[in-house]
Amino acid sequence: MSKKRISLLSETESLERLMYRLPENHPKLPFLKVEHYRTAAGKRGEERLQRKFSEFVSEDSHRFLRNVCLSLGDWKVQMDGLLLTERGAVIIESKNISGQIHFDELTDEFSRTDMEGVRTVMEDPAIQLNKHIRFLAMFFKRHKINLPVKGVVVFTSKHCEFMAKPKNIYVCKTYQLIDYLFAILQTFPPKVTHLNLSKVDKLLQKHQNPYKRLPLCQLYVIDPEELEAGILCTHCKKHSMLHKHKIGWVCAICNGANPCAFQQTVQEYFSLIDQQISNKQLRKFSKLESMYAASRLLAAFDLEPAGALRNRTYRIKKND
Repeated sequence: MSKKRISLLSETESLERLMYRLPENHPKLPFLKVEHYRTAAGKRGEERLQRKFSEFVSEDSHRFLRNVCLSLGDWKVQMDGLLLTERGAVIIESKNISGQIHFDELTDEFSRTDMEGVRTVMEDPAIQLNKHIRFLAMFFKRHKINLPVKGVVVFTSKHCEFMAKPKNIYVCKTYQLIDYLFAILQTFPPKVTHLNLSKVDKLLQKHQNPYKRLPLCQLYVIDPEELEAGILCTHCKKHSMLHKHKIGWVCAICNGANPCAFQQTVQEYFSLIDQQISNKQLRKFSKLESMYAASRLLAAFDLEPAGALRNRTYRIKKND
C-alpha cells in the first residue's frame, strides 16, 4: 500500500488550528484573529485572480506561472504571477487592500483610507513591482534570454477605490486585468525569434527557490506548551478525537467522524510547532499513550526519517 504524502496546512487553516489550541484569554489571540482575517481575505483575492486568468485567450503561445520565487545571490523575490509570451514577460503583483487607494506622485507615498476614514501610509506596491522587473530583466540577461519585462499591480479586493494612480506604472482592479495585459503586450516589440517558451518555463521552474514557512509558534513567538493537546474534531472544535478499532477516528463528545483526523494533526505539528517530529513529540501533541500505536500511525505517511531508531525524527519530504 502506498504511503500518504504529507504537506503543510494552508496559512489560513494553520492560523485557525493555532487559535483553537490557545486558551481563550491568550494575549495574542486578538492579533491572530486579525492575521487570520487578512490571510483569508488574501486567499480569496488570489482565487479571484486565478479565475480571471482563465479569461486570457490568445492565439499567441503563452504561459501563466503562479508564485514564482527566484534568487540571484542574496537577492530573493516572490512574484505573485508571471505571464510569459513570445513578445515579452508581464509580472503580476497582487494586493488585497480595501478602502480608498491613493498614489501620491508629489511625495512618492502610497496610502489607503479605510471605511472609518483612517488614513494609513503603506509600502508602495509600485516600488516593489519595479524591483521585480529589474530582477527578472537581470535574471533573463544572465541566462541569455532576450525577453523584455513589464508589470502590473492588481488590487484584488472588491472594496477598493482608486483616488489617484501613478502615471508610470500599470495599476488596475481584478476585473480590468485581462484588458490591461493585452494593452501591455501591445507595447512590446514584435515576437522574439527563436524563443522557446517551454525552455524559459523549465528554466524558471529549475531555479525556483520557494519561500520557507516558519512554524507559527516560532513566527509569533508562542510557547508550544501553551497549546492544548489532542486531536481536533472539525465538527465541535474540541480536541477529543479517539481511534476506535474498525471505526476510525471518532469524537468522544459529539461522535463526529473524520478519517483524516490523525493526518491533519501531523500536518498541524509541522505547521505550528517544528519542522521535525519524533514519536514522543507526536504522542504528547496528540495525547496518544502508546508508543507502538504512534509508530504504526506514522509509518502510514511518506516522511523523511533521520537518526537511529531510538532517536528517530521525521520531516516532510521535499518535492521531487
